Amino acid sequence: MMAQDNRKPHTTVETVKTLSAGDMVELCDAAVETIEQGGGFGWLTPPPRNVLEDYWKGVMLIPERELIIGRIDGVISASCQIVRPPRNNEAQRLTCNLTTFFVAPWARGQGLAPLMLDEAEALSRTEGFKVINLDVRATQTRAIQRYEAAGYVRFGEHPKYACVDGEYVTGYYYYKEILEKSDKPRKGSDA
Repeated sequence: MMAQDNRKPHTTVETVKTLSAGDMVELCDAAVETIEQGGGFGWLTPPPRNVLEDYWKGVMLIPERELIIGRIDGVISASCQIVRPPRNNEAQRLTCNLTTFFVAPWARGQGLAPLMLDEAEALSRTEGFKVINLDVRATQTRAIQRYEAAGYVRFGEHPKYACVDGEYVTGYYYYKEILEKSDKPRKGSDA
């Protein structure tokens, strides 16, 4: 009889500036699995591998994007991005966007999603942002539950946000004030 492995998986989250060849393989594998399960941050079917690799290489080159990855037992299983506003957009200099957030199907339920959100919010605070915006398809119920549990406030709905299998899908828009502990919410804030 085999001994049962009851150890808890080791989860880590980090903001990365480079991706090794092994990281690229793991990130693409996790993205493909997520896309195949319907959570593909815009893709409905996995693109050819070279297109997916070029996408991630492009993310690493764009100065306005920060890539956050999550690992379970050292294997990349999640990612999200913080996107800064363009430099000419002074009016929104205190807001950033959380985008392309996914956790591979095999890694769900291991506590990685809240750690990813914590890292995204901490990074955004250190960059001087006060508000994070995000949008999500209404069909992404687990993501919606996670965002709302983390204090994100739904402020809008778009009935024709995306088209999946020839049908329009509603999208929701969220924001969260990410204040330092010493900051106080402004009057009229939901934070």
